[in-house]
Amino acid sequence: MGFCPYRCWLPPPRGRRVKIAAMNLNDDRILNAALMEAVDFIQAEGWDRPATLFALVPTELVADALELTEARNPLSLIVQDDLPEHIRPGSEELGEFVASIRWPSQVVGAILAQEISFLDSSLGEDAAPQQARLFSGILDAGARDGAAAAGDGSERTLLQLRPTEEELAADPFGQDRVELRGGEDIAPGVIAALRATFVD
Repeated sequence: MGFCPYRCWLPPPRGRRVKIAAMNLNDDRILNAALMEAVDFIQAEGWDRPATLFALVPTELVADALELTEARNPLSLIVQDDLPEHIRPGSEELGEFVASIRWPSQVVGAILAQEISFLDSSLGEDAAPQQARLFSGILDAGARDGAAAAGDGSERTLLQLRPTEEELAADPFGQDRVELRGGEDIAPGVIAALRATFVD
């Protein structure tokens, strides 16, 4: 899977159709592989970073531009560099901005990575807010199959807790460890915003 810090590919000329190998965009394994690539990319950037939006495109479309000789995964992540820096991660404004984006036809999915603060009710009412990264991703089956219903396609959100100062003091390598949590109905608003980017 490759990364590109800008839009390293262009839509084909009007009227030309791009032939893309068959791919099941309801296959959770394809999205999971893309999410793990996003986690690795963001982890290398460190904490206290702005939100990052990735477009997911079939690797065969960008293999030459990224000089990929052997692609491990069918999708590649294209980093989008046009998120306004003044928009705070985890904010309603970010969700509204993302929902306003419309992708070229080659994009078959998207991932939004952002840092958030949240309260874990299981820790009690007096618990302090926890810092975490949120990785939300979708695949849009309608991008490949015009007969697919709106909203079809795999979707998932992963949560990565930020190590506390106490945890880092006890484990100097704690900053490099990545522990992810997942589950049903995590950040449905973010998923809805990403789904909106594929609505005509």
